[in-house]
Amino acid sequence: MYETVSFEDGPEIANLKLIRSRINVKQIRELERVCDQLEDHSKARVLVIRGHSLGIDFADFDPKEALDIHGFNKWEKLVSRFEKLPQITVAVVDGPAVGGGFQLTLACDLRVATPKASFSLPEVRLGFLPGMAVFRLAKYVGVGVAKRIVLTGEEIGAEEAYKHGLVDRVCGADEGVTWALDALGPKHAVAATLARRLLLESFHTEPEDAIGNFLAAQHRAISQTAFLDTLKKERA
Repeated sequence: MYETVSFEDGPEIANLKLIRSRINVKQIRELERVCDQLEDHSKARVLVIRGHSLGIDFADFDPKEALDIHGFNKWEKLVSRFEKLPQITVAVVDGPAVGGGFQLTLACDLRVATPKASFSLPEVRLGFLPGMAVFRLAKYVGVGVAKRIVLTGEEIGAEEAYKHGLVDRVCGADEGVTWALDALGPKHAVAATLARRLLLESFHTEPEDAIGNFLAAQHRAISQTAFLDTLKKERA
């Protein structure tokens, strides 16, 4: 079904691996199909994304033709879909995460890096912009460190990424997946996705709006079976 990625859905865990090392139009389309499955049909509560990415494939661009931002727009919409999937997303980076690969990592909920992982945004030095990474990155590391990473295009290793909070753990790939699944705990998918949405909104929501959003989310959470089961156990 896929040429640039491999995808296996499951009742608890879905697995996605980037096979093609450069992001091209075909890979974007296949990742959109993966999102369709995860959003509309999957019963998995966690998506594990493995692999590495060297960023955009310049072969998709013909300098003799007029350039536009259509492809960039499709990519940014795709990354936003991954950021808001109903599953909790775990990125396992086992090599370079360059450009768009770094962006996709930032959009995940938990991030694990093996010692072979590295992260860079070389776009500015190549004459264009690193997409919405300029917004996501600063939220994780602060504007100062984000400026250095974006403006210099420097490559940072797994340990430095951990120091800055860009990854949650540095270890072997399988060990990282086990840690993430254990850390996520019970099947409280609705509460987890609601919490993630409120966190993503926290940087741009006014306090008076935030309380309303929280109460609406909390009402939905406490109406779920997961909370009702917890209530019964605690009262027993």
